[in-house]
Amino acid sequence: MESMKGSILNFYRERYHISSRDLADAGESNRIVANIISSLLFILGAGDLIALILLHHSDLQSYSKHLTYFGIFMIPGILIFLYSKLTKNGPEEKSYIKKTIPVYIVIYMSLFISVFNFYVLGKTFNGVVIYFLTAFISLSVFSFSPVIFLLGIVMAIGVMAPGIYEQFGLSGIADSILATVVMFCLALYKRRIEKKQLMFLKKQKQNLEAKTFGNFTLLYENKVIKFSRTKSNELMAYLIYKNGSSINTKELLSVLWGDKANSSKHGSSLRNLIVDIKHTLSELEIQNFFIAEYNNFRINPAVIKCDYYDFLNGDKTVISRFAGEFMSQFSWAEETAGFLEMKAVGK
Repeated sequence: MESMKGSILNFYRERYHISSRDLADAGESNRIVANIISSLLFILGAGDLIALILLHHSDLQSYSKHLTYFGIFMIPGILIFLYSKLTKNGPEEKSYIKKTIPVYIVIYMSLFISVFNFYVLGKTFNGVVIYFLTAFISLSVFSFSPVIFLLGIVMAIGVMAPGIYEQFGLSGIADSILATVVMFCLALYKRRIEKKQLMFLKKQKQNLEAKTFGNFTLLYENKVIKFSRTKSNELMAYLIYKNGSSINTKELLSVLWGDKANSSKHGSSLRNLIVDIKHTLSELEIQNFFIAEYNNFRINPAVIKCDYYDFLNGDKTVISRFAGEFMSQFSWAEETAGFLEMKAVGK
């Protein structure tokens, strides 16, 4: 029995386990999407709550269940939004875990809402629909552990099983079990694809390099990557300097064109830079390096060699090579050059 358990665990680790460090970029995607979903949940809950109060203010006691229901949307929604802001930056090895906690809260909260609809509000059909929507949307937009996902959907369908049997009979139970198994298999398949992609990106890292000491240079297969637009190079330099943190449009406009940059005038220029970068990297077949999501832009530091990152990680050989210059052609990098010089001297 123990040997069989060990074999299953070894099989799972070999095919589906991914280290938290390798999933750091997926954690940032999780953070951004959870931030958006939590905002929508809060707006939905607040809107419904206000409508309920306006329409039934004289008899709110009769709608206590609905007040609780809307509160389930609102309170976790605002807490997740605030938490996602606090976890924007952090150590790479811990960022995936911290940034994915809101994902599990969103998933489990939505599954709880399905059960709440099913039993407390008496809307059995709504409960089942929310259950399946939660599972399939989660599979579409988040990166998560298939085991934790399985635990959530099994608990939810297990709690609803008596009601499903009462409403839909044995066929309803059978369909629910089958759908749950299919969703778990999809979660495993997604994690397997994710692992294969990460293995490919690790190979790509051997050919993609950023040199930041002195002037900034971005190379692929030992050749300088040449963008069509001059500021495309500066945009890439700034994102590499930010080490995987998401940067919004407003900050990029300020960095590239100054604090007084006109969003309408320079917004078009920024979009042209984005297109230029995507086109250039696509022609070189560089994957999952430059990432644009929901008005947020970043690079994936796990797929590029960079002397700046090695310096921050304490590589003594790289630290000894630092001569006091960091991305010298960009004025915004001057302060960081001073910081690195102080750190190098301290070492």
